[in-house]
Amino acid sequence: MESFGLGAGGGRGLAVIAYALAGVALGTVSGLLPGLHANNMALVLAAAAPRVPGPPVLVGAAMLAAGVAHTFLDVVPALALGVPDPAMAASALPGHRLVLAGRGPEALWLSALGSGAAVALAVPLAVPVTSAMTAAYPAVRAHFPLVLGAVALALIATEPTVRGRVGGAGALATSFALGAATLDLAAEGPVAAGGTLTPLFAGLFGAPVLIDAVGGAGVPRQAEATVAVSRRAVAGLAAVGTLAGAVVGYLPAVSSAVAATLALLAVPGRFDARGFVVTTSGVNTANTVFALFALTALGSPRTGVLVAVERAGVPLDLPVLLTAVAVAAACGFVLVVTLGRMYLRAVGAVDPTWLSAVVLAGLCALSYLFAGPIGVAVLAAAALVGRIPVIFGARRAHLMGVLYPALVL
Repeated sequence: MESFGLGAGGGRGLAVIAYALAGVALGTVSGLLPGLHANNMALVLAAAAPRVPGPPVLVGAAMLAAGVAHTFLDVVPALALGVPDPAMAASALPGHRLVLAGRGPEALWLSALGSGAAVALAVPLAVPVTSAMTAAYPAVRAHFPLVLGAVALALIATEPTVRGRVGGAGALATSFALGAATLDLAAEGPVAAGGTLTPLFAGLFGAPVLIDAVGGAGVPRQAEATVAVSRRAVAGLAAVGTLAGAVVGYLPAVSSAVAATLALLAVPGRFDARGFVVTTSGVNTANTVFALFALTALGSPRTGVLVAVERAGVPLDLPVLLTAVAVAAACGFVLVVTLGRMYLRAVGAVDPTWLSAVVLAGLCALSYLFAGPIGVAVLAAAALVGRIPVIFGARRAHLMGVLYPALVL
């Protein structure tokens, strides 16, 4: 298929930017909707791509821009929704601890800086990292079950308490069983590009947080956005996240959550919640860039967005696609700090119990749209499994075991 290069004229460059901006709009909406996973958004885009006018590479640019924008904006509902009572601050998620302390706007800036720096670092690093991973990939692929098992054991072993290690092992085992039972279900909902992934992730990661927020105090009054971390520290934390994102970009079923958990072992404790926000945001966004290079080098998509790009028959024209990434990153940086503040204010004005109930109902509706009645049942089962890390004080990354059956069974 003919390449759509940027060098043939400014009109083509403007077309790439226009399609990328359209993708940013879609990624902004999907990122701000609680419970809508990037993979499901990508499958919807893949289904709609053949009916979108324009060269396939421009449609692919819009899809990739939507995915990048989603990685910037999805931190907003994660910070604003499910905020527990202040008395539970010690056991709250790191981002929620900042919100409870009135530092939500700072958390938004830290996330934007982590994601933006990750894009800036990932693009120049992608070529040498891709070369190294291409050489190592055959050996990794041949022993992938062992690699996956080693990652899972490392997550459990690095839990700081015995109770956490027990909970981590339980969460891994039950989420694995849940994935084995549900990933291949013939679930059909009103949305053609559906599946059980939405109810699984909404139940495992969204519902337990919202349940804990019932009866909580909600979003308190927030202070002005002043970043209490030096530029050098932000750059270092983003670099850690970027390198972890490189691993995610080339290894299937090793998610951003898992890579971020391991990356945090390299983050000094003095950065606490702020280090968590910067590092995890960097992992999430860098993953998209490295996965694009992995697709061009290995021919295998590593994210839902790139699965959609491949299904849509998009030619892998790196200059065009990287331009879309740059446009989306620039827009995402601005949007996360502007829309995020508005989102926090709006959520802070609503009763948290009522809000949690409405969002939980929304997760049920999304589950039905993507997987029908089976999806609602899967959501309920996943919510029970998702409570295990909460009860034992373990990391939620163990729940990514839900994806492991797809590769080892």
